[in-house]
Amino acid sequence: MSASNNREIERKFLVKSEFKSLASKHYVIKQGYIATFPKTVRIRIRGEKGFITIKGKTDESNLSRFEWEKEIALNDAEELLQLCEKGIIDKTRYEVIYDGKTFEVDEFHGENEGLIMAELELETEDETFSLPDWIGDEVTGDVHYYNSYLSHHPYKDWDDRIQI
Repeated sequence: MSASNNREIERKFLVKSEFKSLASKHYVIKQGYIATFPKTVRIRIRGEKGFITIKGKTDESNLSRFEWEKEIALNDAEELLQLCEKGIIDKTRYEVIYDGKTFEVDEFHGENEGLIMAELELETEDETFSLPDWIGDEVTGDVHYYNSYLSHHPYKDWDDRIQI
């Protein structure tokens, strides 16, 4: 996310093969939503830190949207998770550096077990980048792959799940 204008520009991809051996770090994330559509208010615990995030509606390009995030006390995040809507997201995030770019790869657990997605944050919408061979289909802009959607419509309930 560009700090100067609070815009998040990202591309999302499914993961089709092994990537964990390439990860430089990983951590557990637990997150829930106080509000989900079309704008979201998210509470997240990443490792031992808490965060509150507000995201706006995705723009016409499906690549960019407003994002505001602040770190909050861990105990506040734990309490706020209790106020969240049904469907807490539980995942492990791996950071994989490829061709100078950091791919954040989320391996979902619980009700979304079996889904693995990679996100790449960009500085501009037309920024060029290369993809590693473990990246599959692009799902940027597909609301089904938003974490807020997955919290209400878990991957385990999908008829067309992709298995690696």
